[in-house]
Amino acid sequence: LEHPRIRALKQSGGHWRSKSNTMFAFFGFVLSSCTVLTESLRHTSQHINPDRHAAGTFVKALEFKRRLRVCNAYPSIAAIDVYKSKGKSLNGDAPMGYKTCKDFDTPLKAGDKLEFKIGDANAGTFSVSELPNNDAVLFLVIHRHDTLSTAVAFESHVFANLLNAQVAIVDTYKGTAKSEPRIMDAASAGKKSRSEELRFESVVAVNPGVYDVALVGSDGKTKAKNSLVARNRESFIILRTGVEAKMGPSYPQELVVYPKLDPSALHSSAVPQAMMLSVLAILSCVFWA
Repeated sequence: LEHPRIRALKQSGGHWRSKSNTMFAFFGFVLSSCTVLTESLRHTSQHINPDRHAAGTFVKALEFKRRLRVCNAYPSIAAIDVYKSKGKSLNGDAPMGYKTCKDFDTPLKAGDKLEFKIGDANAGTFSVSELPNNDAVLFLVIHRHDTLSTAVAFESHVFANLLNAQVAIVDTYKGTAKSEPRIMDAASAGKKSRSEELRFESVVAVNPGVYDVALVGSDGKTKAKNSLVARNRESFIILRTGVEAKMGPSYPQELVVYPKLDPSALHSSAVPQAMMLSVLAILSCVFWA
């Protein structure tokens, strides 16, 4: 019998798009949903305000909460800065070091450009072409393009606004080493651990709980390990990082998990397991272009 928490894991592919260039990368957010959902959203972009005398109008535009999540998986001792449309740095006086992620609540609109700088060098430009008509987490990771050059590449994803915990598994490692990601019950759970293979460049839904995630090499040995505290209504990132550089320093393969939550956060996020499976149909309607 499978462990009930592990049984709820479902792979959902087709959500990933990647772009790369030798020094500049230019691509945009495009969120597409199922036809019925799209048409429904188009007709809910406004709502009627019954208190028309106090507000002075019947119609008020809806405001959506969209978080920008950026991860730096570019192996380097130099940190990166993120700028929006040639404005101030989004990360302020705290540049993003290697293997760090940050959420930004900065307002975004179609036409905005996100500029990434490594030191004084412009590494790439991200153009926002369209935004989803719903709450969402907009995820972007910068990483090494190959083992020969210092060029950058990007991976991106839009997390749908779902009830269950979502986990995106991204492989940014460049080199010959082969490893597969696995998720399992945390060792401290006090029972026999069950594990399941994950798939890079995919999104899975998991039940709330405390898990271990590991990179297992072709020799069966664990190459890297980290912990994941999954909570409902949250979106998580698992990154495989590192590079076997032909020139310059090499960095070992490691696992980055973001965000890192306290296990006590689970007490207020319980959802019936039956609902975990019912929302996955919506997840399959969301993809990058």
